[in-house]
Amino acid sequence: MPPSHTDEGLRAAIQIRRDHPEVGVLVFSQYIETRYAAQLLAGGAHGVGYLLKERVADVKDFLSALDRIAAGQTALDPEVVTQIMGAGRRTETLDTLTPREREVLAMMAEGHSNTAIAAALFLSYGSVEKHVTQIFTKLGLPPSDNDHRRVLAVLRYLQA
Repeated sequence: MPPSHTDEGLRAAIQIRRDHPEVGVLVFSQYIETRYAAQLLAGGAHGVGYLLKERVADVKDFLSALDRIAAGQTALDPEVVTQIMGAGRRTETLDTLTPREREVLAMMAEGHSNTAIAAALFLSYGSVEKHVTQIFTKLGLPPSDNDHRRVLAVLRYLQA
């Protein structure tokens, strides 16, 4: 974004999220800036997206991501998730997750529904639900009327 074509767009997205958390924000970038991505997600993953231009080859995929963000969901490029994870260190709590649970949590962090996770990992919907329940249990996220456990689990995953 002008004027310097460096980080103005990311900073604007973070400011919009800070000032208007109800507004969905999609960062469509050529680069991954883990510090800014983490800041963008710090206030919650509701209606947030971070996609890489080079990896959005299909207009339908892009429009699907926009629809998810408009619906209050999350759309994160898998590489963004990987880089955010690599920027920090894993906590003991996340280390208790099985490899399959980490895989399910990674797909949750990318903004996928349980149905989409089941299809991508060739699992039944019930199996995905069981993995998600185990993730919540291992991360110490009990059911609550005040918190969205899926978002909290993803945030923990991204911050680790």
